[in-house]
Amino acid sequence: MSSHTDNEIVINAPFDLVWDMTNDLENWPNLFSEYASVEILDRDGDRTTFRLTMHPDEEGRVWSWVSERTPDRATRTVRARRVETGPFQYMNIRWEYDDVPGGTRMRWIQDFAMKPDAPVDDAGMAEMINRNSRTQMALIRDRIEQAAGERRVPASASD
Repeated sequence: MSSHTDNEIVINAPFDLVWDMTNDLENWPNLFSEYASVEILDRDGDRTTFRLTMHPDEEGRVWSWVSERTPDRATRTVRARRVETGPFQYMNIRWEYDDVPGGTRMRWIQDFAMKPDAPVDDAGMAEMINRNSRTQMALIRDRIEQAAGERRVPASASD
């Protein structure tokens, strides 16, 4: 059994800014609300292997795992996968970016399967991923749009 989620949001900012901010792994704790830290373990060409550590959950547990991420600016895509899968049999993520009216569409497509002894099944995890993706995407949109606004110089400022 496997599961699939597909979430997207339009960010009122140019592609270059959206790409740069969402692919600046070291800054993810400032972009996402769920990550406490990012540790870069290896860089090999465009591929980065890194450890993500989340803030403690409501029971005080800290979740951490290693992922691998390969951005391809030419195709405006990123392929990522969990190396340390934890409760997942596998977890693959594809990020896509497109110019659309109103800005840049950012899309996250996740394909995964849960291990039989995981605390949640595929459907339950898909529901959690969809809910969390909407929350994180809105937060990322707001932070990038704020950065875009700060970079715009009003015409009167140059007078």
